[in-house]
Amino acid sequence: MKKELTCIVCPLGCNLEVEIINNEIKVKGNKCDKGRKYAEEEIKNPKRVLTTTVRVKNGKYNVIPVKTTGPIPRDYIFEVLKRLAKIEIEAPVPQGFKVLEKIYQDVDVITTRPMEKRETTKNPKDNQNKASNPI
Repeated sequence: MKKELTCIVCPLGCNLEVEIINNEIKVKGNKCDKGRKYAEEEIKNPKRVLTTTVRVKNGKYNVIPVKTTGPIPRDYIFEVLKRLAKIEIEAPVPQGFKVLEKIYQDVDVITTRPMEKRETTKNPKDNQNKASNPI
């Protein structure tokens, strides 16, 4: 079986040709050893960093961006997404807040920005301007 990959380990972006013969992985096109290691890992156990959003209660916005602190197996991504879809966190939330802990080995899901609490007080002048200037 042959597969073509683009190495993402360094800025060179080598075009890799990976061939699997009798369970042995042969890699061509890599300019460094990192490319070979990347290709082998991508074939044996592909992993990705997951980025998505989680719902926020009483926040300035309805959702907050989150990501895994490291790569997780690609096959595990949809299971983590299902777990995150059931979660709603309460504002205020700091950046780096652990939404889920140790979802895979030592990998957590954390917030990537802070979330302020929604302002509930309104300026009376805003209401006057709207009343006097109907659209």
